[in-house]
Amino acid sequence: METPSRAQGSDNELDAKEWVEKDRRFLWHHMQPYAASQNPMVVTHGEGAVITDLDGNRYVDAMSGLWCVNLGYSEKELADAAYEQMRQMPFYPLSQSHLPAIQLAEKLSEWLQGDYRVFFSNSGSEANETAFKMARQYHIQNGEPSRWKVISRYRAYHGNSGAALAATGQAQRKIKYEPLSPGFVHVAPPYCYRCPFGQTYGSCHTECASVYDQVINWEGPETVAAVIMEPVITGGGVIVPPPEYMKQVREICDKYGVLLIVDEVICGFGRSGQQFGHQNFGVTPDIVTMAKGITSGYLPLSATAVRAELFDSFTEPEPYAHFRHVNTFGGNPTSCALAVRTLELMEKRSLVARSRELGRQLEQLLLPLQDHPNVGDVRVFGLLAGIELVVDKQSKTPVSPGFIGEVIASCKRKGVLVGKNGDTVPEFNNVLTLSPPFIISDEELQFIVQTVIGALDETSAIHHQKPETEGMASS
Repeated sequence: METPSRAQGSDNELDAKEWVEKDRRFLWHHMQPYAASQNPMVVTHGEGAVITDLDGNRYVDAMSGLWCVNLGYSEKELADAAYEQMRQMPFYPLSQSHLPAIQLAEKLSEWLQGDYRVFFSNSGSEANETAFKMARQYHIQNGEPSRWKVISRYRAYHGNSGAALAATGQAQRKIKYEPLSPGFVHVAPPYCYRCPFGQTYGSCHTECASVYDQVINWEGPETVAAVIMEPVITGGGVIVPPPEYMKQVREICDKYGVLLIVDEVICGFGRSGQQFGHQNFGVTPDIVTMAKGITSGYLPLSATAVRAELFDSFTEPEPYAHFRHVNTFGGNPTSCALAVRTLELMEKRSLVARSRELGRQLEQLLLPLQDHPNVGDVRVFGLLAGIELVVDKQSKTPVSPGFIGEVIASCKRKGVLVGKNGDTVPEFNNVLTLSPPFIISDEELQFIVQTVIGALDETSAIHHQKPETEGMASS
């Protein structure tokens, strides 16, 4: 594929500086330090897997926006579905009902391969907040009012609101916002490359899974309401667990009567090569949270799906048995109609299978990086990859922020937008991330990987002449 180049005759070319100045004056950017936000990339157009900025520069988006634009940026059928629903009925709250919500809830239960009841919100954070409230109320209504704690994992991200951020295991996200909601306990992640238990996979006893048994006992089983986990820790560095890990955690949860909440906000809707990430591991969650790919990122929508048996405890006639939670825009008819069409298109075009095939291609294309001196580990899960960068393979010392920043900047100059784990663990924000749309061509996927390899070689050559010795963390 040819390197995406500057488009000729951009309509916005003459007033680009004015737009950037307005941005500086009025807009507060997400996740950006003030200095970095002063020269933003202003995006004006999207077509397939390619976006165009205000200056006419074109880029292949290897991150699907923010892990979400699975069907690409120009799917007319999604725009048409939203338009038709807006014309017919643009809004009604789900204290009553409407047809798109009913259709979508049925479709989600089908995709989950079980009998679920679905509560709609707007974002992954809200979906997880809803799940925590449901779990605590469920136990109270089943005669166990002392169950209120939730076990999560270090490195995991579950949202930016009070309880969701408390569940998040990323210290840098919490600085200056604590204390957060109480009751969240963290365990070590299933991180084979940097095993927290000092083991090597194949000769270990999956201590990363059995630790749940220990922690539940230490906390007191009668106090633990739920465990929350992504099938794969995504934003925390694409940390893929051993194949048997999730089943073992599920068994421990069952042993102690603890609910298993699976966060499918990123791994869901085909990203893993299956309809949902947990289906790769043969487990059945009690509660599933989802967002992002549910609408291919075209409109805000999230969902919290609860097994029917759990929902039954909320149907009793006693006072306060119902779930006293409302969300004005959650389950907006237009968002639901668009989500239904998203899933229909994915089925019609076999995009889950396409994601799985692209994932296999991605894994093969990334093989040359296994021998790169600055690559410690390459992790692939469906159409999702994490490339962990290190100073050298022996020490596993993470590269500096400057090093990974230069790799990302080099990719951008060459026409590819890649991501990294940001504001996670001090000095360990060293994982490049790839999560391209399912509609990406084989040629575009090859171009992404070739660009990453070239950018890494270029940066390594520069830093080989200027060794990095300051600001490093040891493994």
